[in-house]
Amino acid sequence: MLNRVVLIGRLTKDPELRYTPAGVAVAQFTLAVNRTYSNQQGEREADFIPIVTWRGLAENCANFLRKGRLAAVEGRLQVRSYDNNEGKRVYVTEVVADDVRFLESRDSNNSAGRDEGDQFYGGGSNRGGGGGGYGSSPKGKQQDPFFDDGKPVDISDDDLPF
Repeated sequence: MLNRVVLIGRLTKDPELRYTPAGVAVAQFTLAVNRTYSNQQGEREADFIPIVTWRGLAENCANFLRKGRLAAVEGRLQVRSYDNNEGKRVYVTEVVADDVRFLESRDSNNSAGRDEGDQFYGGGSNRGGGGGGYGSSPKGKQQDPFFDDGKPVDISDDDLPF
């Protein structure tokens, strides 16, 4: 059996960091992920997916992720339920992340004063893996690998490996 989820999207608000009574850090945020198609008005719609992170990864997300930042999340889908104040059963579907990659630098909104040594800040993992993400591009200019998302790519047949 397999339960893996991989998402790339933008945060809809800053992560909320809390601690359990046992002192374990937990952060929650929502990721807006564009759908691959457009609606009848030609607009792209998005899904808003709740994400939960735990322990050190939760603290890293709370410290380095902000509203609007691009992030990649890998984890598992979880459905849980609880009884609310009115006695009704409420079901919650969320992604429990075990790896979050920060795909933009801290200063992505303020790229004017960046040095050539600036790099994209990698995420973290509950699996023991380290950061990662994308390194800085020449002359410190940031390149979004998904910039032309949905547009045709000009590749000759000679460049294809198959």
